[in-house]
Amino acid sequence: MTGPTAPSRYASEHPDEAGYPDGKDALSQDRTVLIDELLDNPHTPASDLEFVNDEKAGIYGAIVGDREIAGLSYNVADDDRLVLLAISVFPEFRKQGIATELIRRVLDDVRAQGKTVTIMCPIVRTFIENNHEYAALVDSKHPGVTKGSHQS
Repeated sequence: MTGPTAPSRYASEHPDEAGYPDGKDALSQDRTVLIDELLDNPHTPASDLEFVNDEKAGIYGAIVGDREIAGLSYNVADDDRLVLLAISVFPEFRKQGIATELIRRVLDDVRAQGKTVTIMCPIVRTFIENNHEYAALVDSKHPGVTKGSHQS
């Protein structure tokens, strides 16, 4: 027996290269919490938050003190495009605007470098849909995750 269809704010479709045979992905509870943060509670995070780009590991991180509390993983697709894979925030730091600010900082860095992005993370997609000033950063040939209806 299947449950009701997920609300449209959590819907996403993936291109075939994302590895989902049916082109769709059910969002985990962790992902829905982060999408809720982006849409419902975009607080400004604490001022002691530091952002770093670990190019070797392919992760933009958010750090408080000496602890990494959030990360947005990526791959370098070519000289002018990053593939944004997935964002995560430790549970005790959610609903504080950290995911929102991390995504904003990553996209600002991408823009400053003159690059584009392919979005494989539905949370980043949701952010860009609600912050249209970043829409031009999405690579037109390789946009990645697109909004669509979700079927259980």
